[in-house]
Amino acid sequence: MTTSTKERLEPELVRAAVVVVLGTIMAILDTTIVAVALRTLSIDFHAAVSTIQWVTTGYLLSLAIVIPVSGWAMHRFGAKNVYMLSLAFFVLGSLLCAFAWSVTSLIVFRVLQGFGGGMIMPVGQAIMARTAGPQRMGKVMGIVGVPQLLGPILGPVLGGLIISNTSWRWIFIVNVPVGLAALWLSRSFLAPSPSDRDHQFDALGFSLLAPGLGLLVYGLSEVGVIGGFHGRTVWGSLISGALLSAAFIARSLRAKEPLMDMRLFRDRTFSVASIGIFLTGVTLYGTMFLLPLYYQIDRGEAAWKVGLLMAPQGIGAALVMRFAGSLSDKHGPRYVAMSGMTVMALGTFMFTALSAHTSYAVLALALFVRGIGLGFGMMPVFAASYRNLDVRSVPRATSATNIIRQIGGSFGVAVFAVVLDTQIRSTIGAAAGGAMQAGVGKPTPAQYSGLAHAFGHSFLWSFASCLIGVIPGFFLPNSPVAAPQPRLSKATN
Repeated sequence: MTTSTKERLEPELVRAAVVVVLGTIMAILDTTIVAVALRTLSIDFHAAVSTIQWVTTGYLLSLAIVIPVSGWAMHRFGAKNVYMLSLAFFVLGSLLCAFAWSVTSLIVFRVLQGFGGGMIMPVGQAIMARTAGPQRMGKVMGIVGVPQLLGPILGPVLGGLIISNTSWRWIFIVNVPVGLAALWLSRSFLAPSPSDRDHQFDALGFSLLAPGLGLLVYGLSEVGVIGGFHGRTVWGSLISGALLSAAFIARSLRAKEPLMDMRLFRDRTFSVASIGIFLTGVTLYGTMFLLPLYYQIDRGEAAWKVGLLMAPQGIGAALVMRFAGSLSDKHGPRYVAMSGMTVMALGTFMFTALSAHTSYAVLALALFVRGIGLGFGMMPVFAASYRNLDVRSVPRATSATNIIRQIGGSFGVAVFAVVLDTQIRSTIGAAAGGAMQAGVGKPTPAQYSGLAHAFGHSFLWSFASCLIGVIPGFFLPNSPVAAPQPRLSKATN
């Protein structure tokens, strides 16, 4: 086989890539496109930040919960059928979100949308891996990775343009024709995949994981509503969530086919990498929640401009991600990851000193620097998580790392929303703070300064997440992955 033949992708693979990229970019865009709409949603539904954050948190939590289900579903029903079902759930959830009549209904429909979106990405990757084979995995994963690079850039921009020119409902309606097209292409282009009944669904594990995570995040969000760690609701939710989560871990260690294989954490490198992935999720999604609100509440900017102001982070990350991966392969992930999180912390530090008149150019530069740090900090950590695992463990590790990132994101959004809500109310008063968040009344110059201070204090938590993220990087390996020859010689012996 000639080199040109190897490099050329067969029509079957190209068609599968089109279908998977179309579905994946739709799901990934929805994690960021809503960020610039939260202010509008808060005004329309007269909801505080601590309440409206559930539009994002609920989506991220449902993504995390459904990811491990996708592996069993592919075995049981076949990858093509599960992919089409996930697209259908996503389209249905998007349509329901567009017609939401209250903040509660919107949150419920976002959870339903997340159940579809959470399966789209892992199932799509499995379809591509099966279609491509190991020889072309790198090239194909490069294609599938395009949505992950474009999502953080295009999501806020597209969301801002929609909010500024139409109703917020269109950020969900636009998913419907795209999703229907992906459904039709999936039915036409994807080859049928085998199914089997040999794998069991860990129903008990699921019944522990889903409410456990939900109660933990709900307890944290109630801290902002109540104004502290007091009251039966807060402690009841946190204790119940912790107990259910602990029971899930104990169950996973004993189950034959656990929903999430906790045995992976016996590997030190995987455990350390998982901590880094969690902290990356905290600061990534938490900051994507805070910054659009700062631009809209404190600076009064239109949604389309906010989307453009958010783009530098995605651009910075996209520019360095591939180089960061190569650097980690050559020299080991330790210092690459540590440097990345340090740079990310430096970029975030600028936001801790926000004022009502901070230059947009300075903020754009800080966000670009933060994006560069994200690219160098995230890729080596994800790669390191697979370092010591055998081939059979890779699918389970992929599921686990994606769950951990989404959980980190949901915790980050919930905690940062609590901090921001508390800071706004303590800085400018409970009544004025509630009015500002709901878009009622115009702040005075002193209140604008107070709002900026509240946002700056909230960004301290994101800055701290980046600094703490440097620590697990120190415990990552400091050498490239060993060549496969020892494994061959061992097999020979």
